[in-house]
Amino acid sequence: MAIYEITKTEILPLEATNFAREGVQERYDLQRLLRTNIEIVAPGTVIIAEEFSHWDDSKRRIDLLGVERAGSLVVIELKRTDDGGHMELQAIRYAAMVSNMTFSQAAAIYSEYLIACGRAEDAEAALQSHIGDAAVFGQDVRIILVSADFSKEVTTSVLWLNQREVDITCVRLRPYRLEDRVLLDVQQVIPLPEASDYTVQVRQKAEEIRARKKWEMDFSKYDLTAGDQVRPGLTKRALVLEAVKFAVAQGVSPDQLPAVIPPSKWLSLDGEIKSHEFWSRLEQSTGNQYSPKRYFGGDDDLFRIQGRTWVLSNQWSIDNMSIVDEIARRFSLRIKYGRASD
Repeated sequence: MAIYEITKTEILPLEATNFAREGVQERYDLQRLLRTNIEIVAPGTVIIAEEFSHWDDSKRRIDLLGVERAGSLVVIELKRTDDGGHMELQAIRYAAMVSNMTFSQAAAIYSEYLIACGRAEDAEAALQSHIGDAAVFGQDVRIILVSADFSKEVTTSVLWLNQREVDITCVRLRPYRLEDRVLLDVQQVIPLPEASDYTVQVRQKAEEIRARKKWEMDFSKYDLTAGDQVRPGLTKRALVLEAVKFAVAQGVSPDQLPAVIPPSKWLSLDGEIKSHEFWSRLEQSTGNQYSPKRYFGGDDDLFRIQGRTWVLSNQWSIDNMSIVDEIARRFSLRIKYGRASD
């Protein structure tokens, strides 16, 4: 779709151009300009690193790494080409590499970036102010692909991945020339902005259906032996909860458990608080809405340790049972379980 200039006598199409013709380089121009104007492609995001490569293979670098207000990491990959190359595959690899990043690691990375930019700011305080609560950090990783255009192969792959709950956005930057000026047409092409809310609703519904089917297909009960105590006839979700309770009773802090249990399975707030207070305070501090039904939210199920309250997700399936084994292995705990006898 062309862009037009309206005059008093006619409507004139602007001259389409490209970044190479205009001498706009990918890293030294496009990336440099976007990092200080990131709202153009990633609203609500703060950049914490450029050319990020904190792993063994230093040849692999994330163009821009950010954090959005909801706490998710944002991998931003840039191409000035007209097809996007294979950037979706590259970005997925990068997203996997940073998916286990902790808040403290992100703050240290952000500090390096601020120093490199000549900015004297407290990185940890700035990052916490941005997301509201360090506990919500890193629960997901978003991908934003930015290119002059995208091939059919890229768009087909992204649409397929989005259907499978990989959060990828494609933003097209198309340059036009108007006399001695270069104008930039910025369009989010996947998902279409007007369809974003609907897409999220469809994705959430599909997730709930899949989770419900898994639970409906397997009603197995389990007997858990934790130390000298036996807890018979537990559901899958109760088995995980009791294993975590036993670990905590043995001195394992919840902030150690994300090494075993994904951070997305935890919510936490400062203060040792009651269940009915937890959800209202969480919404106030993060601005996000959570479904208490998806967590072990009873007073007896909350973990209150060293001035902080933790809540564990109750969304567990047969595929997650290995987590109980990993808790026992990593923390050298006497935990065993098996199918309950009839």
